[in-house]
Amino acid sequence: MILTDTHTHLYAEEFTTDIDEVITRAENEGVNKFYLPAIDSTAHKQMIMLEEKYPGKCIAMMGLHPCYVKDNYISELQIVEDWLAKRKFAAVGEIGLDFYWDKTFTTQQYQTFRMQIEWSLQYKLPIVIHTRNAMAETIAVVKEYASRGVNGIFHCFSGTYEDAVAITDLGFYLGIGGVLTYKNSGLAEAIAKVDLQHLVIETDAPYLTPVPYRGKRNESSYLKYVVEKLAQIKNVPAEEVAAITTANAEKIFGL
Repeated sequence: MILTDTHTHLYAEEFTTDIDEVITRAENEGVNKFYLPAIDSTAHKQMIMLEEKYPGKCIAMMGLHPCYVKDNYISELQIVEDWLAKRKFAAVGEIGLDFYWDKTFTTQQYQTFRMQIEWSLQYKLPIVIHTRNAMAETIAVVKEYASRGVNGIFHCFSGTYEDAVAITDLGFYLGIGGVLTYKNSGLAEAIAKVDLQHLVIETDAPYLTPVPYRGKRNESSYLKYVVEKLAQIKNVPAEEVAAITTANAEKIFGL
């Protein structure tokens, strides 16, 4: 099987001591591409260095994560804009709305989200969306840009079947990760009727580790557990899940 991890933070400090082994283990499980979402400027150096170390395998995005929209968001956005003007990235991401931890910067999150969508259209890039406790609000913003051809991935999808339909009707893919393996998440039921043509797979490593390693550090080699669970839900071979989701990743990232 050939797999693509469409969302993984392999540049995070959790991987500082053994990143080479992490990459090797993933490759041994068929993972040959690792898409790296940006968070804020504090991690750009490590992300770009990892991309340079593994050219064609680790592929960077650029964006400002909604949880990092703080008092300095204007200067952070300027850094994102400068990077997008300087070189090619796989996507503008991860961007979106997050009202789980803090609503202090709600207005600024909306402003930041819309600005980065505009940049994605300017540079003809997909967007990779983070949304938490803000599904309806996030979908509503994306709908504002639907007629202009915005596309991308709702990363770490954990919504309802109705949410899935609304998102896929907009031409977006659903990023499916370790949450799918959690017994009481409800995600398996939500996507049971969603065609594989609308799905990509991800780990969000080092977070959201799938069963049977839940509670430990996630890594891209564990993508196989997401594939196995999807195959079980769809009653198809794992190889079919791998082939379709990998092809979907290639479509959305323009490979």
